[in-house]
Amino acid sequence: MKRRSALVGSLAAMAAATASKADTPVDLQLVLAVDVSRSIDEVEAELQRRGYIEALSNDRVIDAILSGEHRRIAVCYTEWAGSQYQVVVIDWTVLDSAAAARRFAERLAEAPRISQSWTAVGAALAHAGQRFEGSGITAKRRVIDISGDGRTNDGVPAEIVRDRLVTQGVVINGLPVMMNRANFGRPPDLALDRYYEESVIGGPGSFMIVADNFEHFGRAVRTKLVREISDAGATPRPVSG
Repeated sequence: MKRRSALVGSLAAMAAATASKADTPVDLQLVLAVDVSRSIDEVEAELQRRGYIEALSNDRVIDAILSGEHRRIAVCYTEWAGSQYQVVVIDWTVLDSAAAARRFAERLAEAPRISQSWTAVGAALAHAGQRFEGSGITAKRRVIDISGDGRTNDGVPAEIVRDRLVTQGVVINGLPVMMNRANFGRPPDLALDRYYEESVIGGPGSFMIVADNFEHFGRAVRTKLVREISDAGATPRPVSG
């Protein structure tokens, strides 16, 4: 009887938590979809992860989070590589204060990172889009923020998934990282920004910010988060990071 009562109590607590989340509207639901393919070496991976950690702890980003009608957003952090590898690192978390944003950054700093082969931008977008389904969160805007250093070489083309998500009201913003070195024997992709503009980003007000390399990645992430969280007149043109 005690065990049954404990179970009932636990289920009731879970239901209450779910109801509470559903009853809490946010200004933005944001999926951060981050490339962890093997074209990104350990040093670059560290700069990339640190860029998100520092951006989410940044005062300008926190001010943007608190500037909306509801003064809160919900964030989900995912990582992706080939079509068989997309994972949720931190599931939906409501950020409604500086303390909440910094706790999210601390959790991200502690999370392990796994590198995988291939680059499947389309599969990454599909996985990110699925995060909105059944999330139990009410949002004025739904945005996917996808970053990476390469174009699709595995799985469904990105533009097919992009077009489907846009019809569902999702906005996709991009952060391509331009590399000036060979990648697994292939020459640098000097048109990656054009690929992101033509095949990845989409939806009303979608935009991208280009990072010249991973050394500049942190600044680009910070600028991009402030812009997409505040929704400050974004236009569908590339902006240098």
